[in-house]
Amino acid sequence: MQTTENPEIITLLSGRELEKMRRAGRLAAQLLQHLKPLVKPGVTTLALDNEAERWTQAHGAKSAPLGYKGFPKSICTSVNEVVCHGIPNAKQILKEGDIINIDVTVILDGYHGDTSEMFFVGEPSPLAKKLVEVTEECRRRGIAAVKPGARIGDIGAAIQQYAESQGFSVVRDFVGHGISHIFHTAPEIPHYGKAGTGKRLRPGMVFTIEPMLNEGTYEVEVLADKWTAVTKDAKLSAQCEHTIAVTERGVEILTAP
Repeated sequence: MQTTENPEIITLLSGRELEKMRRAGRLAAQLLQHLKPLVKPGVTTLALDNEAERWTQAHGAKSAPLGYKGFPKSICTSVNEVVCHGIPNAKQILKEGDIINIDVTVILDGYHGDTSEMFFVGEPSPLAKKLVEVTEECRRRGIAAVKPGARIGDIGAAIQQYAESQGFSVVRDFVGHGISHIFHTAPEIPHYGKAGTGKRLRPGMVFTIEPMLNEGTYEVEVLADKWTAVTKDAKLSAQCEHTIAVTERGVEILTAP
């Protein structure tokens, strides 16, 4: 769900705003945990979406993707070769061996909590399992590169180096983004690049780190629905995401489960 607004303006959040981001982030993480036991063979992605919307409303929040630039559902469900922005629907039935990324963003008290995780439907193939594990490790390494004075390029370099060392490619077409009371804003956070380049990180910056790794080529294409992005070679893709804040001491994960 990435269409960056105000691409040049980086806002440093106040302590009050960071506390609101923490609350939104916690709720988003709880939503993913709530959906986890529902991910099993025979379940439709529409059923996941319906439950996410019901749960979000019950907790006094809104689903940010719903209606965002025309997106028709409350969450993104990206299965197997879908890189991101998969649209939940009644015809898509999860089957044994699938992998699925569920991407949720809640709005609580005007602020956004944005996170995603990979889930296995039954028992994954060894390749699928490795892809997901490497993607999760890439997110960890990207977050570990965050500290005051570091540069945005340090994040992408850490992710790209590890991903490619494990035989996977890093998607270029979609990046992490600043987030606050605005869904997508500056800075953009590529998951590839060169260490020591890009803007310096400062306390109060809040953004997502959400590496997308592909089994084959990093190239993607967007389907006719203008949202669903798939791998160009129809091979597997995985993504995981946290919203983080740069602090005086380093980094805080706002969407930690």
